[in-house]
Amino acid sequence: MRPSSSNVTDIEIIEDFSATARCDEGFLRVRRLRCRNRRADGSSSPVYRVDVVDRPRLDAVSVLIYRRASDGNVEVLTRMNLRPAAYFRREQTASMTVPDTVSHLRVEEIVAGLLEPADKGEEGLRRRAAEEVKEEAGYTVRPEDIQLLGGAFFLAPGILSEKVFPAAVDVTGVAQGEVEGDGSPLEEGIHLQWRPLSAVLDACRRGDIADAKTEVSLTRLLARLS
Repeated sequence: MRPSSSNVTDIEIIEDFSATARCDEGFLRVRRLRCRNRRADGSSSPVYRVDVVDRPRLDAVSVLIYRRASDGNVEVLTRMNLRPAAYFRREQTASMTVPDTVSHLRVEEIVAGLLEPADKGEEGLRRRAAEEVKEEAGYTVRPEDIQLLGGAFFLAPGILSEKVFPAAVDVTGVAQGEVEGDGSPLEEGIHLQWRPLSAVLDACRRGDIADAKTEVSLTRLLARLS
């Protein structure tokens, strides 16, 4: 694991302006709708409320970076990222069905990034994935090196419109360069770690790695390699 460039121990809330903010602005946008189901026989259901969460850029690509170790086993690269939403779970202990004793200040996950409007089709997915690998992990790969791991999936389809397109890339023998990041405070103290694929998958199943895209990508890569 690379040493952290910062020793972040807490995230302080300076202001909670939820009560005065519009729901259609900001990084996440909430649409509050009244809907009804229309049926084939022409009838309709009662009217009900639906909240839909969108981002200005709708979908994302994730990239499972892996390499072949000298013993032939597959190792994968994960990142420890600051995740305020996960961290602030600690304020909701009364609502937890099962007590959660983990702080979740940082969440271990694989490389991922939002798709830009210009990232069209498989070519766009591969290009964006390669750029995220360089920015977040320091490896320069070609778009054609990116392996698409099947169809996209929802993370929380009951509320979130975003789909994640899973991909992978083999960096065996590729030299690692500088990790650029995006310069935001959320990039402070990033940890990168190589571990055997089986160990990371076990950590997902135990709940030590509580990131769905990481587990989905690991299982899809295993299926492909076998």
